[in-house]
Amino acid sequence: MLWSLIKIVVFVALVAAATLGAGYLLELDGGVRIAVGGIELNLTPLTAVIGLLLMVLAIWLLLKLASLTVAVLKFLNGDETALSRYFDRNRERKGYKALTEGMMALASGEARLAMSKAAKAERYLEKPELTNLLTAQAAEMAGDRKKAEETYKKLLSEDRTRFVGVRGIMKQKLADGDGDTARKLAEKAISLRPKHVETQDILLKLQAEARDWSGARETLNLKLKHGSLPRDVHKRRDAVLALSQAKGILDEGNDIKAREAAIEANRLSPDLIPAACYAARSYLENGKPKLATRLLKKAWGAQPHPDLAAAFAAIVPDETPAERLKRFQQLFKLHPDHRETRLVEAELQIAAEDFPAARRALGELIEDAPDSRALTIMAAIERGEGASDQVVKGWLARALNAPRGPQWVCGNCHNIHTEWVPVCENCQAFDTLEWKAPPAAEVQSATGVAMLPLIVGALENQSAPEEPEEEPTPPVVDAEIIDDPSEVDAPPQEAK
Repeated sequence: MLWSLIKIVVFVALVAAATLGAGYLLELDGGVRIAVGGIELNLTPLTAVIGLLLMVLAIWLLLKLASLTVAVLKFLNGDETALSRYFDRNRERKGYKALTEGMMALASGEARLAMSKAAKAERYLEKPELTNLLTAQAAEMAGDRKKAEETYKKLLSEDRTRFVGVRGIMKQKLADGDGDTARKLAEKAISLRPKHVETQDILLKLQAEARDWSGARETLNLKLKHGSLPRDVHKRRDAVLALSQAKGILDEGNDIKAREAAIEANRLSPDLIPAACYAARSYLENGKPKLATRLLKKAWGAQPHPDLAAAFAAIVPDETPAERLKRFQQLFKLHPDHRETRLVEAELQIAAEDFPAARRALGELIEDAPDSRALTIMAAIERGEGASDQVVKGWLARALNAPRGPQWVCGNCHNIHTEWVPVCENCQAFDTLEWKAPPAAEVQSATGVAMLPLIVGALENQSAPEEPEEEPTPPVVDAEIIDDPSEVDAPPQEAK
């Protein structure tokens, strides 16, 4: 609209200027005298201007005639396209002008105008690889999905435009939520242009969502081959895919291949906690506890985690609490002041019924970083030292309202997961889960009295008045390490 108004204003200004100039020339005295040989011409100023314009027009026509003559001579000398090029030159100029205006309209958000300019350019240029793309994008902007899809399908007929057509239809299927069709189209697009980074990323995401781990690993290797992914990032994500592949193989019942895939995942990324746990389990099943111990120590050195402690405890399942506490010292000395080290040591001390040592292991965690797990352990310590039920319940009440501590949190959408997964269940992002404390507003509080039986055991039945009140006896907590902080909401597997 603004451009049309500007053109009208410029046209009016030019007409006004021409009118003023003509009036000025009419008012001038004298004129122009032209003498050629014995002929002399006297022209008024207005006649001189008109004569000059006619001379310019004659020169332009003469040049056009000359260029036509040259084209005819070339044609007669065997150049069969000379005449067609001459007559198409003006059409190409108009066509490229319309194409340029269409691209500008598309960039300005004027979809209907862009489609009109694309149609005009197609009439003059007859180059569908240019005009069809403009038409399809303009149709998408205008919301005409049918027109866009028809145009993209036209691009499939030419080798040089096939990739653009496949990619355009793929994006439409993605917008429609048809992931299976979009994945097949992405695979086709990658076969046409393996180096296209955006299509690589889309295909990797779709394969991860479809749990096609072997295909995703191939795409990841393709990204590394063409330089679109750093080697360290590739190594980490390949380990995640190998671990996911191991889980899938295990679900299918092939234990041997699952063990091999889990060990490979740990080799690719030793600090990947789930991979270390799976690989340790594989080594134990193969009768290689020393290898399991070595890799768990390496993973614990990278980041202490309750799953690693549980896997380390499973290496010698029948040992006494004192023996387990002694064996765990090789983990504790790697990160003696780490929060997880203190919590695991406190749990083991409780299992060994050394409650003062468990209190010392907790240290300042109760004051500095009180979460539900630390407060629950403190309740167990109080019960073990013979505190009253009111004191134990007081600690458990604090645990109910305390943060849950570190959990598997998606770094993209901050969704909390009870266990590690390769793809976020909320935003479908790949390899975004981190073991960290979630934002305070998103912490999931523990559920009511479900925590109570975990450590303190069943309290005496208050509804039976005929039974005499007995002094609380310190329970013995099972020596098994809690696999995950979320298990504080579950009843114990065994009460001693």
